Amino acid sequence: MSKADFDAIKSRRRSNQVTLGQVAKAAGVSPMTVSRALNHPDKVSDQTRHNVLESVKRLGYVPNLVAGSLASSRSSLIAVIVPSLSNSVFVEVIKGLQDTLENEGYQLLLGNTDYDLDREYELVRTFMGWSCSALIMAGLRHSEACHTLLANARQPIMEVMELGASLDLNVGLDHTAAGRCMAHHLVDRGYRHIVYVGARLSDDYRALMRYQGHREILERSGLEAPLVELETLGSLEAGALGLARVLSEYPATQAIHFANDDLGAGALLAAQRQGLRVPEDIAIAGFNGLALGQHITPRLTTIVSPRQAMGRLAGQELIRRLTGQRVHRKRHDVGFTLQPGEST
Repeated sequence: MSKADFDAIKSRRRSNQVTLGQVAKAAGVSPMTVSRALNHPDKVSDQTRHNVLESVKRLGYVPNLVAGSLASSRSSLIAVIVPSLSNSVFVEVIKGLQDTLENEGYQLLLGNTDYDLDREYELVRTFMGWSCSALIMAGLRHSEACHTLLANARQPIMEVMELGASLDLNVGLDHTAAGRCMAHHLVDRGYRHIVYVGARLSDDYRALMRYQGHREILERSGLEAPLVELETLGSLEAGALGLARVLSEYPATQAIHFANDDLGAGALLAAQRQGLRVPEDIAIAGFNGLALGQHITPRLTTIVSPRQAMGRLAGQELIRRLTGQRVHRKRHDVGFTLQPGEST
């Protein structure tokens, strides 16, 4: 350990905080060079950047981001508010956002609403108080109070997951069209008794939009469009419950269109446990294109939503806005893909 390192650590023990100046002394450069190496690494040589980063690690230097934000009037924080952190769908969108935004020096501040609009309002209010550079919201539906906050925000607002009348920027897919697409597939396969199964549709309104598209196609085909709604969130266990409900309430059912792959996979496994053949005795379809549905036999028919790509595109559009570049379109449709499996 060099004398400069030793002096810096002694000073830190007294003040309990490593300073930029101490890092500069240990690296043998000026404080301005340390700041440039950390914030604009492309503006210093590779050797200088290496020396600074090594000194940062040895001394345990942590930059004061709040002070930096006040000095530059630019926060490095971007808030992301989703209804669930246990649902892999939202985790994959966050991964896409992270891939794009962290490369540009931003950090994600995550909030989980648990499908509670009042909690969403509180999170928005809190994150605005932190002066985040932007807010990313999962969905377009908000309480009246939250909508007012977002509409008056100085920060860019990005709404993801679905398309519609957004407050600002919007990246998502047309869920009503996705429902139509799967219903078309089932009708074209010759099924005439088809039931849609969703979970807590008052909360999962994107699944409700898919049902509306599903119903539109069935009614246009002269078919009934019964709906079974479960009172729990989508899961393998809920899928098994959904299958039992359908078989009890609609015994003539030939095919079940589940609101997501968790439900569909749970129903498929439950059907096999009961000795039912899929799709010969009952056809099953889902939504999202989760890996789970492609690793069971028969493979689950589904619609793939490009979740990580959605997150990356949303991040890219935010960067354009935050860096003063022209945003050519405020709304981006990432589309979806029908992925026929062996379950229909």
